[in-house]
Amino acid sequence: MSKKILIVDDLHPIFKARAAAMGYLVDDRPNISREETIATIADYEGIAVRTKFNIDQEIFNAAPKLEFVARAGAGLDNIDVDMANQRGIRLLAANEGNMDAVGEHAVGLLLSLMNNFRRADLQVRNGIWDREGNRGYELKDKTVGIIGYGFMGRSFARKLSGFGVKVLAYDKYKTNFSDAYAQEAAMEEIVKHCDVLSLHIPLTKETRQMVNEEYFFHFKKPIFLINTARGEIVNTQAVLNNIANGKILGAGLDVLEKEKFPALAEQQWYDALRTNEKVILTPHIGGWTFDSYRKISEVLAQKLEEINR
Repeated sequence: MSKKILIVDDLHPIFKARAAAMGYLVDDRPNISREETIATIADYEGIAVRTKFNIDQEIFNAAPKLEFVARAGAGLDNIDVDMANQRGIRLLAANEGNMDAVGEHAVGLLLSLMNNFRRADLQVRNGIWDREGNRGYELKDKTVGIIGYGFMGRSFARKLSGFGVKVLAYDKYKTNFSDAYAQEAAMEEIVKHCDVLSLHIPLTKETRQMVNEEYFFHFKKPIFLINTARGEIVNTQAVLNNIANGKILGAGLDVLEKEKFPALAEQQWYDALRTNEKVILTPHIGGWTFDSYRKISEVLAQKLEEINR
């Protein structure tokens, strides 16, 4: 009898087609609830999810036949990795699928901040023509610090290669990774030299709230901050405080500590964040393009093929 995969989220049809070509029976149920998933997952060897809900102990306990979890996106932070490892369940992620989208989005946020696009656009729409007040900065000859040099960090560095910048990259878990796009650097070099700080690290116990008041204290120059990684890595109030004291010149945040409404609007810092002219906010769309929608499923299908060889 063929093995079965349950798709519980919105994945591009290419994943279902390629899984079926491998011999899997695929149930594509993007509207299925968590409760319905728990009630039916016992019949499946695989589950494919994007961000709909956590794949945790409750789901693992209901899935005695489960062999793999396919995460259509970057990272595994909505999956209980320890529990999966204990049970010998394979974890597949598609970090490569949206790395170009994230790299381009980070560049877009940075250019928008450095040239006051948001404020200038609103002013012109409201009858204000202020050239001097919207004078910007050039990227050329600036130093960009990248924290985390995996797929996303490397993609951002590649996208910057035509701007005439110096790119320093720090990665706690890698050595000898300098390439044509970035120079490996110690954290001490990052805080001393960088004009731009961009985060490209996963959310872990170690990185949660890592970027806080103490973290910003060590930077020697005012910086532009970009976060397209995970919101919980950054303390939002610390960002606002350091914008106020001039240490942060602007912040481009695609991710936040708390996301979606109404929860976001209930945060104490939300009003200050949404009214700050030096902040650009996007709703966790850095890796979510029409192109990456397909690429993610293609990468995921390829990884499924690899474990079936």
